[in-house]
Amino acid sequence: MRYSGFRVIREAVTGHKGWVPVWRDPEPQPSYDIVIVGGGGHGLATAHYLASRYGAARVAVIEKGWIGGGNVGRNTTIIRSNYMLDGNEPFYEMSLKLWEGLEQDLNYNAMVSQRGILNLCHSDGQRDAYRLRGNAMRLHGADAELLGPGEVRAMYPFLNFDDARFPIKGGLLQRRGGTVRHDAVAWGYARAADSRGVDIIQNCEVTGLRVEDGRVLGVDTSRGFIGAGKVGVAVAGNSSRVMAMAGLRLPIESHVLQAFVSEGLKPVLDGVITYGAGHFYVSQSDKGGLVFGGDIDGYNSYAQRGNLPTVEDVCEGGLSLMPMVGQARLLRMWGGIMDMSMDGSPIIDRTPVEGLYFNGGWCYGGFKATPASGLAFAHLLATDTPHETATAYRLDRFRNGRMIDEKGMGATPNLH
Repeated sequence: MRYSGFRVIREAVTGHKGWVPVWRDPEPQPSYDIVIVGGGGHGLATAHYLASRYGAARVAVIEKGWIGGGNVGRNTTIIRSNYMLDGNEPFYEMSLKLWEGLEQDLNYNAMVSQRGILNLCHSDGQRDAYRLRGNAMRLHGADAELLGPGEVRAMYPFLNFDDARFPIKGGLLQRRGGTVRHDAVAWGYARAADSRGVDIIQNCEVTGLRVEDGRVLGVDTSRGFIGAGKVGVAVAGNSSRVMAMAGLRLPIESHVLQAFVSEGLKPVLDGVITYGAGHFYVSQSDKGGLVFGGDIDGYNSYAQRGNLPTVEDVCEGGLSLMPMVGQARLLRMWGGIMDMSMDGSPIIDRTPVEGLYFNGGWCYGGFKATPASGLAFAHLLATDTPHETATAYRLDRFRNGRMIDEKGMGATPNLH
């Protein structure tokens, strides 16, 4: 079924009797050419691009829970390409361009809203750093504008300009950044992949990676063994656990990242703002809630929940930047498991096990990278060569000293 305005009108006048399930619920086949472990945004996007761009026919996505139950549905929905390093900026700019054409590609309303993202600066040194970042963005074809304090005040007069401990001295604006409805991304990619013959197998937990003579043969699951010519793993915060099944140890730690939403408010924030004097970022949803987040919890965890000190820290950052939010009530909070790499940048590469491929280490950048990650991983699985924008995301870069340290924090995963 192809969605259109005409289709909506037709179903409305016929009692909505023609709608069909968005994707099938098939039984797993004995074997596939390619099995993707992980039914989140990256896994589903990989399956879609494998089928649509590389003609892969026998592909399955295996998800231990339900589609949309992982990190793809547990984030603050921000998309952007305001990176600086050569290893990152071309990749995230490609991702932003894919976001811009996503709804036409998938024939699905993902609610892509390019409302702009503004990174505030609070010191002369930070402003100079943003100038360098903006120039790097422009060299790679991305848009960037350096704003002064007067221009920021004109956009967001309710920010704390007059008595702030960290005065606002301007900001770096990317107008093409914004937000996308995270659930719709999962559903849209699942529907598109399914329509091209990909089997999406939910409630099927991988319990082992079967390896013989240095080659992967398939996956053991809670629903039996599934053979595979190639296995691609894209399981975010569970990367270390799954890859350990093949005897591989990853340069990754798992941490919880919490997100929050306030009660519904009148429209006040038409873009995305990040606080340069603390880790706080905020936007307003279509339902009126302020959606915001901050730092990861400092301890390692596989739990999709956080703790109170981080809640307090994030709320303190919000009050410092926007004192008016102190009157709003917090509606709910949730957590996702972040796969924090040693340099804060991702990994898309083959592994020492023949036929086994890995996609992970996304840290805070996972959701915004969904389309590019899927396309690059599909390219790798289909051709055994890295995509031109992902050549730096090698697994061995830590051993070779070729880190992509965007934040300049060194080998400290909890600070990235």
